[in-house]
Amino acid sequence: MSQQAGTRRRVGIADVAARAGVSLGTASKALNGRGTLREETRARVRAAADELGFAPSTVARSLLSGRTFTVGIITTDSYGRFSIPVMRGVEDSLGVGEMIAFLCDSRDDPIREAHHLRKLLERQVDGIIVAGRRTDPRPPLSENLPVPVVYAFAPSNDPEDCSVVSDERGAARLAVEHLVKTGRRRIAHITGPQSHAAARERAAGAADALAELGLAMAGEPMFGSWTETWGRFAAAQLLRGHPDVDGVFCGSDVVARGVTDGLREAGAALPMQVGVVGIDNWEVIAEAARPPLTTVDLGLEQLGHRAGDLLLAAIDGHPAPGVHVVEGHLVVRES
Repeated sequence: MSQQAGTRRRVGIADVAARAGVSLGTASKALNGRGTLREETRARVRAAADELGFAPSTVARSLLSGRTFTVGIITTDSYGRFSIPVMRGVEDSLGVGEMIAFLCDSRDDPIREAHHLRKLLERQVDGIIVAGRRTDPRPPLSENLPVPVVYAFAPSNDPEDCSVVSDERGAARLAVEHLVKTGRRRIAHITGPQSHAAARERAAGAADALAELGLAMAGEPMFGSWTETWGRFAAAQLLRGHPDVDGVFCGSDVVARGVTDGLREAGAALPMQVGVVGIDNWEVIAEAARPPLTTVDLGLEQLGHRAGDLLLAAIDGHPAPGVHVVEGHLVVRES
């Protein structure tokens, strides 16, 4: 048998119409959710399509709807630490909407970002998600874009844009409340660069939570870098200035891992003498810490899913401008 003779013909909408006993136009309306048809007719057409294994043509679907069922995702996170869980959430949401995405890495380069934007618009994407690796507000992608845009993790500094962000202050509150519930009263805060919005917000959230609980922070927040080296150094400095400290909230899991090493090297018993809580729930870091690190998960996957839902709604004509906040949750381990 020749390859041509053995090739199965693609099932078309005419086959579905014939199997269901309806006209071609009725079959098209039933499968595309258009027109005023009896539910019994729609069900019969859908059943016929399922029996025949009918797969609608993407091209035909696009022509009927005026959409390409594609979106663009522009990320500035070359390392993937924050963008990967956000992208997983976005993909879950887009999958429900039968959409696919073009992923573009701008590498924090405005020229590359402009290039990716131009190419995505040339491909007539239905919308764009911009995902950042820092929580600092950023300028809008461009003005008067022909498609909706949603900013994920790194918000737009234009309040009229749609942005989805993590609850930085709320995450700090969860960490402090856990330390207090476990009996800690002299709590310090070690975090990253003060120039980063995440570090400032988490420090402010910790101070507010302590004040509401009738406690004062042990010393001032210790700003430094997002590294284990800084965490080890800061822990030694902290013990010199506040030898009675019994709890440390760290602005990231990486810093917290350094802090636990530094405290242990100084002879502090963990968690009996000093309890430590991080933030991010970066499992490869948190689970390898000694002891395994209690931390706050920022809900990045849920954040991505929410961004995808908001983009799909905007594409359907229901935009929701403003800042949408996704809450985190505490992950208790042994620290």
